[in-house]
Amino acid sequence: MKIIIAPAKKMIIDNDTFEYENLPQYLDQTKQILHDMRKLTYHEARELWNCSDKLAEPNYQWLQKINLKHNLTPALLAFSGIQYQYMAPDLFTEPALDYVRQNLRILSGFYGILRPFDGVVPYRLEMQSKLKIPGYNNLYDFWNSQIYEALSNTKEPIVNLASQEYAKTITPYLKSDQEMISVVFGSLVNDKLKIKATLAKMARGEMVRFMAENNITQTNDIKKFNHPNWKFSKDASTNKQLIFIHTN
Repeated sequence: MKIIIAPAKKMIIDNDTFEYENLPQYLDQTKQILHDMRKLTYHEARELWNCSDKLAEPNYQWLQKINLKHNLTPALLAFSGIQYQYMAPDLFTEPALDYVRQNLRILSGFYGILRPFDGVVPYRLEMQSKLKIPGYNNLYDFWNSQIYEALSNTKEPIVNLASQEYAKTITPYLKSDQEMISVVFGSLVNDKLKIKATLAKMARGEMVRFMAENNITQTNDIKKFNHPNWKFSKDASTNKQLIFIHTN
């Protein structure tokens, strides 16, 4: 089984909690992306990031001095957004850490795909960003099938806990006989299922922790997620989607 999740914009440097184990698999491709990002003027970079000067200025300064092999943080700890806060990997037991080491993968516009203990540096680049890379239309075109190839070379099931932006790097290349199940966390609003971003991010992190702590190896066992704020909906679910509805 492989579980895919999205990265987070917010990143930290943490060299103390765990040591990194490997460099990312596609570091040469990351070097190419970094090379092309460094060609951007400040105004082009701010437009690419679609953020305020308060965020763009330190990120642009950092962009010029990034060293991809120095002062690295394990990816699982480097991302510190809501999903990762609710996953709380720093509190994992050794068996849970082994579980995510084997099963969890983080998709990334900058690195392509990351194992939990790959050493990374902070960066700012979303998969849907309109970065101009010579010979490619966008990052989806640049990464092509490479992310899927690194994710899975067997017929093992894939559990999608990523946003649509990142899941799109996998779905075009999925083998016809390979199972991919999307886990959806939604709220009923006027009898219609609505995805509330913050709640969904919290739940995705908690789902990863649940799967790791309970050594979930069968997709059917995901339904046993026993969070008090979420209830599995058999009626709303399909063979390709497991729907959990917010209860509060």
